[in-house]
Amino acid sequence: MSGRLVLGGAPLGQPGDVGPRLREVLASADVLAVEDTRRLHRLASDLGVTFTGRVVTFHESVEQARLPGLIAALADGATVLLLTDAGMPSVSDPGYTLVRAAIEAEVPVTSVPGPSAVITALAVSGLPVDRFCFEGFLPRKGGERRSVLAGLADERRTMVFFESPHRLADALVDAAAAFGNDRPAAVCRELTKTYEEIRRGGLAELAAWAADGVKGEITLVVGGAPERVTELDAGELAAAVAAEEAAGATRKDAIRAVVVRTGLPRRAVYDAVVAAKVI
Repeated sequence: MSGRLVLGGAPLGQPGDVGPRLREVLASADVLAVEDTRRLHRLASDLGVTFTGRVVTFHESVEQARLPGLIAALADGATVLLLTDAGMPSVSDPGYTLVRAAIEAEVPVTSVPGPSAVITALAVSGLPVDRFCFEGFLPRKGGERRSVLAGLADERRTMVFFESPHRLADALVDAAAAFGNDRPAAVCRELTKTYEEIRRGGLAELAAWAADGVKGEITLVVGGAPERVTELDAGELAAAVAAEEAAGATRKDAIRAVVVRTGLPRRAVYDAVVAAKVI
């Protein structure tokens, strides 16, 4: 009788975010495949759990070598708990190869759902959540990063990226060049942790903020490409700006909102407001 592979959602920062099921599996699993053993011991201590299972490291540099032993353990009936440093395993973290290998070996794969930086950042970004895509980490090299972003310029869905704090400023500059300075975005830093910070604004504005350096774990959320509008006359544009202001927006934010919604140049919207003698 085969065992089962359990994917455990680890807390992003607050141990209290995980429920009793993770505590139960952590205490009872026969094998714990973990990205970092130090994180495992810290998590177990924070949760007040004593684990008795065999601990196996499972990170990017060793995951291929670990697969045969873990699959053998599963085939022998063991419950294997897979934990990464934070969030759900296999989402830009080790785990996918083990999941595929377990499925091919006809071993049951289940999960203890838990925190996810992708969903958390999306939810607090203030950007549309009805349709979105996760793009993982952008390439480290500037040319490759700009190529990837250029390919996403017409993506209509809200986009979620992971990014290194050391590359964030450059990534935001490149994103502004590909998507437009005023494309709305949110930089979510240290989600759920003591120094959590959510910065919202246009990409160029956020790039200027990040230029002095940013620390911590970063999740970047970027609004999708607006529907291109080419036939609105000046009166309609001015009316759209006035409606945003009536809803409480400042003049600057109202113009930006219409720019984002229509895809028209900021100058065109500004000139329409001037022509309507609103300014």
